[in-house]
Amino acid sequence: MLWLLFGAFVILCLLRVPIAFAMLISATLAIAAQGDVPLAIVPQRMWVGLNNFPLLAVPFFLFVAQAMNESGASVRLIDFTRASVGWLRGGLAQVNVTVSMIFAGISGVSSADTLGVGSIMIPAMTREGYPAGFSAGITAASSTLGNIIPPSLMMIIYAATAGLSVGAMFLSGIVPGVLIGLAQMVWAGRVASRLRIGESTPFSVRTLKSTARLAWTALVIPVIVIGGILGGVFTATEASVIAVGYVLVVSLLSRQLTFARLFKLTEDSTGLFSLSLLCVAAASLWGWVLAFYGVPQAVVGWLGGIGLLESTAGIFVVVIAVFLVIGTFMDAIPAIIILQPIVGELVAVGSIDPYHMGIVVVLTLAIGLITPPYGLCLLIASDLAGLSTVAAVRALVPFYLISLGVLAVAVFLPDLVLLIPRVAMPGLAP
Repeated sequence: MLWLLFGAFVILCLLRVPIAFAMLISATLAIAAQGDVPLAIVPQRMWVGLNNFPLLAVPFFLFVAQAMNESGASVRLIDFTRASVGWLRGGLAQVNVTVSMIFAGISGVSSADTLGVGSIMIPAMTREGYPAGFSAGITAASSTLGNIIPPSLMMIIYAATAGLSVGAMFLSGIVPGVLIGLAQMVWAGRVASRLRIGESTPFSVRTLKSTARLAWTALVIPVIVIGGILGGVFTATEASVIAVGYVLVVSLLSRQLTFARLFKLTEDSTGLFSLSLLCVAAASLWGWVLAFYGVPQAVVGWLGGIGLLESTAGIFVVVIAVFLVIGTFMDAIPAIIILQPIVGELVAVGSIDPYHMGIVVVLTLAIGLITPPYGLCLLIASDLAGLSTVAAVRALVPFYLISLGVLAVAVFLPDLVLLIPRVAMPGLAP
């Protein structure tokens, strides 16, 4: 009944049915047509997908991201980063990337970064003479760091479906995330020099101190999350709860948010989480149907038969190619859950470190966030800049190359990329 599973899924997607419902309906139809599998398996497998402790971290990190945007933390972080790196050539462009790196350590959601930072930075860069395409492009590209630098919603989902440590997955994103950020800053400086725009502001210790005093409450959050995991003080899920508790205390004491507004943020975060959970549940069922029909083993056998699995590099090329294509039209969450059984088989066949494969998958799917037609960060940044998607994509070409370059580093230099988790958690990331 695979023809029914895939056929129904494609037709529903073409009819613009939300992908979670498309997966749920097509999988249910395939099970019903099979005849010898009770339909009771549908809610059972959906519950198995949801009954995963690491997923509890998702709503808490979503709440933190919402609260930071609502409380004006984005503005204070931008002021602080301008005082920190605004003296570099292409000051505002450098600030754009730097604040995205910091915000990534707070939210874990790239779209929140694009909206929170882009709504301020894109108009400011336009006023200073930056081309609108470049402003949108660097905003969208730097926002993808939200799914690479911990905490990361994408990494939570991957770790939960692959049975890996969320903390170790988080730590594996630090090195590639920093490499991408630094490379983007270098390119921003080169563009500013070539176009003779983006005047730098003189460095001032006094300004740095004053902006740090205003932004320190937000800057502490990445220290709490990453530092706590590195120090073995708490798990990633516990870190999300502690981060929420910290935000609540700070927001109420400073009167940045009222009880009524916090309740509304909780409601909004729960709504966003429910969307993610629906995707997780539907993709879990869809993945079970694939496993029932032996699709992962068949795919791996076919790839081996045509000689694509003879080396570790060949396996990674296959994985990257598939996720690059999937990421252009599908959200990362269902993509991860649907393809995880196949990826797991490839990891076993190639004797690959599962965390190595995990960071490669996450880096690849992050590129999908800035790739049309689905690229959510690209769409948000283009809208904020008042540009067509095509115009923004042209400016994104160097950033695609940067991401692909770091992806190549992740493939061929795993000891560098996985240095931090291997040191901090030797028992989890061999």
